[in-house]
Amino acid sequence: MPSSLVQFENVSFAYGERPVLTDVSLSIKPGQVVAIMGGSGSGKTTILKLIGGQIQPHQGKLTVAGEDVGSMNEASLYKMRKKLGMLFQFGALFTDLSVFDNVAFPLRERSNLPESMIHDLVLMKLNAVGLRGVSDLMPSELSGGMARRVALARAIALDPAVMLYDEPFTGLDPISLATIGKLIRNLNDALGAASVIVTHDVEESLSIVDYVYFLADGKIVAEGTPEQVRVSTHPFVKQFINGETDGPVPFHKPAAPYSSDLGLEPRHA
Repeated sequence: MPSSLVQFENVSFAYGERPVLTDVSLSIKPGQVVAIMGGSGSGKTTILKLIGGQIQPHQGKLTVAGEDVGSMNEASLYKMRKKLGMLFQFGALFTDLSVFDNVAFPLRERSNLPESMIHDLVLMKLNAVGLRGVSDLMPSELSGGMARRVALARAIALDPAVMLYDEPFTGLDPISLATIGKLIRNLNDALGAASVIVTHDVEESLSIVDYVYFLADGKIVAEGTPEQVRVSTHPFVKQFINGETDGPVPFHKPAAPYSSDLGLEPRHA
């Protein structure tokens, strides 16, 4: 196993003429849970897309499990994605499939295992998230927290080397939020995987992660362990973790003078 399961080396990416990530370098080792934090539009989700090979770096190098993602063709990407698990923001369960069949889906799609073994593996994954007793239910019969846990069982079905989480705590009540956080930590430790969490939830994230990267305007502006983050005097970190309105992140995005947008000429004395 490579020393880093996810490695960004001076990675830059842009949508057309609009830069999204600039010279980003980060490393995630086996067994680590790492959070990517930052405001909306800072480039967090773009990092997940790059890891999954949906988009490729315009500059720099990105490796996943020791393989250069930027140089992969479609067949190589398909093979590499077997090493990834993804928990989408709201679970993204297949609404017309039962809980059992949702979790079985990646096993049936990406393996040649007999149905008897798939049956046992599905129940094992559901048991790991405490939901073996709902295997026959449909997604519409689940609470939001239960649906997120079923989606997590599906994400770990193939024992991935790298787990990706896109805002896993959004919309959850405090008990469900704490449950998902504990599961993320415990399952990562059990799998020996590397987990990448894109999140706005400061308190829950700092209680389970090993390291945090802060993104602003597509650049890593700060990083550190939860202990270092909590005592940081960095202006961006202080504003973000304390939810302060005043700081380096402005309320207004850069724009032309308001009067010019309204077609008003400035008055002269």
